[in-house]
Amino acid sequence: MDIFSAIGSLNKKGMVFGTQAERNLLDRLGSPDDGLKIIHIAGTNGKGSTAEYITRILVAAGVRTGTFTSPQVESYGDMFRVDGEPLEEDKLAAYLGAAYDAAQGGATAFEVETAAAIYAFFKEGCRYAVLECGLGGREDATNAVNKKEMAVITSIGLEHTAVLGNTLNSICSHKSGIIKNCPAVVCALQEEEVKSYFKSLGAIFADRQFKINDISLGGVRFTYGGGEYFTPAYGKEQAYDAATAIEVALQLKIPQNAIHSGILRYNLAGRLQIIKSGGNTYILDGGHNPQAVKPLKALLSEFGPQNTTLIYGSLSDKDIEGNLSILSGCANKVFAVRPNSPRAMDLNKILNTCRRFFGDVAPSASVSEALENAGGAVAVCGSFTLIKEALDWINKR
Repeated sequence: MDIFSAIGSLNKKGMVFGTQAERNLLDRLGSPDDGLKIIHIAGTNGKGSTAEYITRILVAAGVRTGTFTSPQVESYGDMFRVDGEPLEEDKLAAYLGAAYDAAQGGATAFEVETAAAIYAFFKEGCRYAVLECGLGGREDATNAVNKKEMAVITSIGLEHTAVLGNTLNSICSHKSGIIKNCPAVVCALQEEEVKSYFKSLGAIFADRQFKINDISLGGVRFTYGGGEYFTPAYGKEQAYDAATAIEVALQLKIPQNAIHSGILRYNLAGRLQIIKSGGNTYILDGGHNPQAVKPLKALLSEFGPQNTTLIYGSLSDKDIEGNLSILSGCANKVFAVRPNSPRAMDLNKILNTCRRFFGDVAPSASVSEALENAGGAVAVCGSFTLIKEALDWINKR
């Protein structure tokens, strides 16, 4: 069994919350986290985008940076990046092997992956490591690190309520657990209850002279702290995520030229990603909660429902009714698909829920089959697990 299969076999352990097993694993690897300046990111929406902006800014400043995010989108290596690029497969295999051996059979897949990422970044000579929480914050494996340069909190909403609680205050309690003897920067796109919670902790809000100047399919132009910036990503939420990264950079004394350059270089698959190919426009978005789906609705309104097809799938623990109620009216055709994941929702449930909100709904055996039968503006959405198959199909054409 190769190391990638071995890691995959650990998924049957599911998710285990708590940081002690991860701490023990890191210590067996020589505590590599002690040799890194760690920027730790928690939140409901925008974690991946904010991690991308921070990474691009640091790289533009000439600082070697490792980035660990999940889930994978285009490839497994996406989760483990150095200076914005996935680790070479042979290197990744070696670092995963070291972490797997150190785990001695007593860790989950995510715990091994987290340890492998931190170990890899240390061995690859990174100065900074940008770590995205898997779930929550306080009890997430990524929170086992001994020290941090900065904690970052992105936009917060209700999610994983069975684990994190069903109130914003409870969610905030979990997310704020990453703030350990370090400054914290919080995204300004928050409910008032969330703002009050983090203000009481003395967090820094990314809200200095913030203004959105222009939004188009090509990106967003906005002002922050007296300077004007442009991100090639779509939607006002991206401007908030970029502003959060800018505030982190300002706190770290990163030069302005690197900040501007880094924001411009944003490039992340599966987040309102627009691809034009073969006369069609494909929109790939892994947003899977009502708060994350709203930007997709705004984007689809640019095309009109008569020209739009949805290819929709969902994992079993997602609020499919909440998501589809927001998207209702955005498309004239929907293909329901079951994601290729052990956590996938039953296809009949996806299909029947889609039919509650849309008139023309059909099941499809796969994303590829649905894409063969779709045209115009085609949105592949509902789960990040759909994105890779969509990208593979588009790229082959």
